Amino acid sequence: MMEYQIAFSPGPSCKQHIISTLREANTILNICVFTISDDFIKDAIKAAFDRGVEVRIITDNYKVSDEGSDIEELSLHGIPVRVDESENHMHHKFMVADDEITITGSYNWTRSAERYNQENIVWVKDPMFAKPFNQEFEKLWEESSELYSY
Repeated sequence: MMEYQIAFSPGPSCKQHIISTLREANTILNICVFTISDDFIKDAIKAAFDRGVEVRIITDNYKVSDEGSDIEELSLHGIPVRVDESENHMHHKFMVADDEITITGSYNWTRSAERYNQENIVWVKDPMFAKPFNQEFEKLWEESSELYSY
């Protein structure tokens, strides 16, 4: 049976859902977000990777070197990062954890999203719901370029 929760910002509830899902992931995290600049989220991603969770990130090339962006730090930590280099923005904001939990919505993974912006997320636990998000992730992964090669 599908479980779901909905959260809104400003306020901490969206970020809390993201961080708790990152902390509880066991096997894989497919993260496809326009940008990441919230240090608490960055630290939870690194902690998941450090405990052996397979983490992959896709982001937009225009946001990689923004002031406060955590993308390069995550890549230098060893996390595979790919960037969309098309002339249009890769504006998704979704994550799939362990092929069964999906977080999606308008919420940017930034400090401003938590503090000021009117945004939302939907947290869904259902493998069938997660499947098309994973398919979109794989398609974009193949179309995107590596941020750094090791």
